[in-house]
Amino acid sequence: MPNSICATCGTQFAATGSPPDRCPICEDQRQYVPAGGQDWTTLEALQKGHHAVIKAQEPGLTGIGVHPDFAIGQRALLVQTPEGNLLWDCISLIDDPTIAAVRALGGIRAIAISHPHYYAVMVEWSRAFDAPIYLHEAERQWVMRPDPAIQFWSGETRQLFGGLTLIRCGGHFAGGQVLHWPDGAEDKGVLLTGDIIQVIPDTRHVGFMYSYPNLIPLPGKVVEHIAAAVEPYAFDRIYGAWWPRVIPSDAHGAVRRSARRYVQALEGTPG
Repeated sequence: MPNSICATCGTQFAATGSPPDRCPICEDQRQYVPAGGQDWTTLEALQKGHHAVIKAQEPGLTGIGVHPDFAIGQRALLVQTPEGNLLWDCISLIDDPTIAAVRALGGIRAIAISHPHYYAVMVEWSRAFDAPIYLHEAERQWVMRPDPAIQFWSGETRQLFGGLTLIRCGGHFAGGQVLHWPDGAEDKGVLLTGDIIQVIPDTRHVGFMYSYPNLIPLPGKVVEHIAAAVEPYAFDRIYGAWWPRVIPSDAHGAVRRSARRYVQALEGTPG
């Protein structure tokens, strides 16, 4: 039986005799069901028409995307540390050439994903590298393909290896998490955020939303909480969910300024 993949959000489901009747992730108000209805594919079908794109982002950080774009179009990031590599976020494609390329970079010790929109085919990646998957327990209901490799953690932070730290920010999703990599950006620190903290075209700022496609904002107090959650960490650079979405410097200041601007706008006093 195939493991169907939602063509809109890229999430792989547990094996069934036929495609699911619905995608709960797309039916949630943070995503959407296309006007033409839900469409489904499989990993085998994707492997025939798509391939992975692998690009160095900076020393110790490699991006892994899909071409042509599929579903939401995010790319994953492989963080390389002396104690092993972590795959941050996930894509809906994995194949033998991609596995070989990642093994040449040191393989994958663990996987962590910012929020359910990027769960993709995380179980396939986990099995290929025998790697646990770290998700916040608040997102348990959104796992469409349960697997023993998934380790749900609780609380506000989770220390991993190589100095890496998961930080629960909430906001876009209750268990939305970001990854702090202290050795990145020439030891000035990097934050990998998916779109829990969204990198926008004006890289002096970032964005925060409950739903990006449906333009539903977050309450000001939630945005203040997100900014407070990352405030104690040193980071000069942010990598968002897509290839060009990078704040190259002063990222800590960008988060601070953006949270303040967001709350002022909600209060009717944009500055």
